[in-house]
Amino acid sequence: MKPSTELHDLIKSLSKSEKRFFKLHSSLQSGDKNYLRIFDAIDKSKVYDEEAIKKLFAKETFIKHLPSEKNHLYKLILKALRAYHSESSVSGVLKQEIKNIEILYQKALYVECNKLLHRAKRIAKDNERFYYWFELLNWEKMLLEEAYESGEFTKDLDALIEEERDVIEKLRNLAAYHILYSKINYVFRSGGYVRTDEEHAMVEEISEHPLIKGKNTALSKRAATICFYTQGFCQWAKRDWKTSLEKFQRVKQILDDNTLIKADLPKRYIKAVHYIINAQIELLDLKNAKANIKYMRELPEQQGFQGQNIEAQVFVASFLSELRLLDRCGDHTKAMALSEPILAGMEQLGDRLHKEHELEFYFTLACVHFGGGEMSKALFWLNKVLNDNEPTLRQDIFTYARLFNLVIHYELGNFDLLEYIVRSTQRFLSKRHRADGMETILMENIKKLARTTEPSVKRELFKAMLARFNDLLVDPNESLVLKYFDVHSWVSAHVEGIPFSEVVRRRANAAA
Repeated sequence: MKPSTELHDLIKSLSKSEKRFFKLHSSLQSGDKNYLRIFDAIDKSKVYDEEAIKKLFAKETFIKHLPSEKNHLYKLILKALRAYHSESSVSGVLKQEIKNIEILYQKALYVECNKLLHRAKRIAKDNERFYYWFELLNWEKMLLEEAYESGEFTKDLDALIEEERDVIEKLRNLAAYHILYSKINYVFRSGGYVRTDEEHAMVEEISEHPLIKGKNTALSKRAATICFYTQGFCQWAKRDWKTSLEKFQRVKQILDDNTLIKADLPKRYIKAVHYIINAQIELLDLKNAKANIKYMRELPEQQGFQGQNIEAQVFVASFLSELRLLDRCGDHTKAMALSEPILAGMEQLGDRLHKEHELEFYFTLACVHFGGGEMSKALFWLNKVLNDNEPTLRQDIFTYARLFNLVIHYELGNFDLLEYIVRSTQRFLSKRHRADGMETILMENIKKLARTTEPSVKRELFKAMLARFNDLLVDPNESLVLKYFDVHSWVSAHVEGIPFSEVVRRRANAAA
């Protein structure tokens, strides 16, 4: 069996200050510290090699028990990290306070226990941490019982019971919103923008839910952020960019107005800003989109926006947004120049880069290199998507990658291959019921263009294709393909005999 890399992954995830704290924490322990030697050996290795570790410590007795030594080291690192981060988050502080309350209660120090409890309750209430608030209420009831037994009857039990009911109701309300968000998130994560009647029905069901459609149905600020976020997601799936933008801006505003909750929900805040940027790109509000990309990259300087997961999220959201913005405004040369820092960042993230984001980067890099006229590189990046066997995630990207593949092969002059690729693409789309009018026309004409050598005939085919596209694009559902790659501008460029980027720039300038 292949050795586990969990310990290696944990050590490699540590920051310099975390490593320093672990060493300091370990120095307080007595006895042999063979685990520190294993720590240093693994820390120096780029890839985990257990045989190399065994060889390095071959003369040491402890190496005979390497699995247990690794397990011990893993637990010690986590223990040190718990101590290091104990006050870096609201949940960490509250967990610590509850443990202190428990200790004081067991020692019958009820006065001191009460002081800590009221302080912890205030923190839980201000940050809307209802689970901790509910647990603290249970401790308060226990302390109330002790007070009654001591003859102290100053506290109102009815008020405490009413407060508990209120917290339970807010917990239920928040949980209900989380379920609705999970449902709309599933729709988009699996298939992207809605296309089929079934997908439309799922989105409408969520949109029309009383908690989403009704007014003042969110019982807390946290619930309100999920409510507006879900509303924004529903409109995003239906490609109503204007309404979607308004909803995500409401999420951002609520969090900006409640800084404690904002610092506790950094990922939700970044996602909201990400969708604000992309809605602005779709609406060609490029000036504000650029400003928000800059703002997003400055977020790690704010309280609550530290940590490797936040760093990864900011990297992904800001660079994907910038690539899309530059692609949409036709500045493909500048977009291609981002390839190097993006690839370096992706490599640095390693397993922390989600598969969905990896696919999005590859597809978008293919788009910008296509726009810049570098067809071989465009095909290289697109093949990264096409050669992936992901069965469920973002099937929309795989669908449009196959259509985009036809256009790139045409530009590369691979006419002999196109006949086969078109048939393969038609079979693929037929099985998934994803071929609308635009897609069908593209496949039909690519096949004809590949068989034609006469330039004038090719131009007439492009003219006819453009006319059919224009007729179809009256229907908003037919424009979906343009969100992935601008096949309309590509056809227009061939009709006019000008570069693709020029057509894209002209349209972006006209709409701005």
